[in-house]
Amino acid sequence: MRCPFCGHEASQVKDSRPTEDGAAIRRRRQCEACAARFTTFERIQLRELWVLKSESRREPFDREKLLRSVAIATRKRPVEQPQIERLVSSIQRQLETTGDTEIPAPRIGEMVMEALKDLDSVAYIRFASVYKDFREARDFEEFAGNVAEVGRE
Repeated sequence: MRCPFCGHEASQVKDSRPTEDGAAIRRRRQCEACAARFTTFERIQLRELWVLKSESRREPFDREKLLRSVAIATRKRPVEQPQIERLVSSIQRQLETTGDTEIPAPRIGEMVMEALKDLDSVAYIRFASVYKDFREARDFEEFAGNVAEVGRE
């Protein structure tokens, strides 16, 4: 594992333990060259996933990108980091078990929206505003009205 501080390729594992949700192994490492300590995470990857973007572009699935967008949607909401980790792990597991190696970006967006709807309605609306490209306040009003109606059922 390359040191993020000096770039040296050798490091020694000082401590390993599972993450809270058990979906990864957290490792504390120490660089053999500069003695700096850093943390890495090891996760199971069933298959290499590609995201199909617009204009026929493809890019590798990036778990961190998904984590960041969910974290932005849930910022200043009563949602804890372990809940976000579980949500992202669940989506990643679903994608890996479909058998498809190429996933259209809209499918991922819909999965995130569905998960956020159950987790926090404000985060759901925030994510939807970016995902569905709201342009005016009226777009928010209509969408929020639909969310409120679903909540009353």
